[in-house]
Amino acid sequence: MSPPLTRGGTWRDALASYTHPRVLGMLCLGFAAGLPFLLVFSTLSAWLTESGVSRATIGFFSWVGITYSIKVLWAPVVDRVPLPWLTRRFGRRRSWLLLAQASIALALVAMAFTDPAEALAQVAVLAVIVAFASATQDVSLDAYRIEAVEPALQGVMASTYITGYRVGLLAAGAGAFYIAEFWSWSHAYLAMAGLMSVGLVTVLASAEPQPGGAGESRQLEARVAGFLERSTAPPRLRRLGAWFIGAVICPFVDFFERHGRTALVILAFIAVYRISDITMGIMANPFYLDLGFSKTDIANVTKVFGFFMSIAGAALGGLLVVRFGVMRPLLAGAVLVAATNLLFALLASRSPDLTLLALVISADNLSGGLAGAAFIAYLSGLTNTAYTATQYALFSSLMTLPAKFLGGFSGLVVESAGYETFFVLASALGLPAIALVLYLGRATRRGEAVLARGEERNPG
Repeated sequence: MSPPLTRGGTWRDALASYTHPRVLGMLCLGFAAGLPFLLVFSTLSAWLTESGVSRATIGFFSWVGITYSIKVLWAPVVDRVPLPWLTRRFGRRRSWLLLAQASIALALVAMAFTDPAEALAQVAVLAVIVAFASATQDVSLDAYRIEAVEPALQGVMASTYITGYRVGLLAAGAGAFYIAEFWSWSHAYLAMAGLMSVGLVTVLASAEPQPGGAGESRQLEARVAGFLERSTAPPRLRRLGAWFIGAVICPFVDFFERHGRTALVILAFIAVYRISDITMGIMANPFYLDLGFSKTDIANVTKVFGFFMSIAGAALGGLLVVRFGVMRPLLAGAVLVAATNLLFALLASRSPDLTLLALVISADNLSGGLAGAAFIAYLSGLTNTAYTATQYALFSSLMTLPAKFLGGFSGLVVESAGYETFFVLASALGLPAIALVLYLGRATRRGEAVLARGEERNPG
């Protein structure tokens, strides 16, 4: 069964949910999550280019991003392994957040004092450390976000997280470029390291969430690990096997037990929901340039104006989840994202028109922000708080990998069929997501109806 709908109250109540202290704190934590991302990607590429590094070598640096796609591999460690002194002092989630944020800041400081022209290998190692620590922060932060508030607030938590994340991207992108232009890249990376203090201070000022689900997890782990007690393996090997089953196997067993036959449908839905959006986005900048827009037009409309429209869409998505539950905003987001790709097809058939570009970007970023907030809220509701980090890391990896794979063929489609056909096909890629969210919505309503009848029969 899909996660239960949590809806109700007035629009004023929905707006008031944004004043919850932990919802506001998620702005700062989202900022800390978004800040390191560009510092090991496009911002770092610019620094390497100005340092005279070859284009081929810069291309190899993109492999640093693989770290974010495989974070599910060490998510069980973040879920289960306590850190010496830190966990006892700050709790399970905050201790890992503090370690990851401090590691990011220190690695950025080290990068600031390293010259890529003279010590390129050292820069590469430090970039990997930043990416690994940043991915670990993502794992910890996703678990913290889900456990920190009740399900009814997951929509607005997702909204403020997205807003903070985008502000972090803006600081690490445009902000770092401005500092590098007026001072140097070393000053830029030092400044970014200092901005990580926003996350550190927020974590220190926050309380550790109290996750549930411990009883259910212990029962499941006792059941699936029972055979180890009858094993003739050495005690140390049995303990290691028990830990592995509890940390790695049980999160997946738990998911399939809770959702039954619907589990595979849910995983398919997660894999396809972002395909239309991500596939289109890969060809966006080449499309604007090929259409004849200047780089200034692209920056002003798609980056600055689009940034604010994305934030507006995320805020609206959070409100809709609080007001109507998660499934209807999910459906609205899927339909709008597919529809806005058709607007890009319309744009491709016209001569360059800045007003039309602004309208299309407004629709695209507004729908993308809405869909993103609703989708994060949906994924958050799927997790069991006994295995939050591991399960959410699985979902977040699954939601981007298929889209990134298909996106690799986008240039071939454009070269062979043109932009209009490409955007129509990108829109069509959104149809499976629409169909699956309709199916899951009906499954959720059937489950709620069965639960309601059971409560009527057993009112006590």
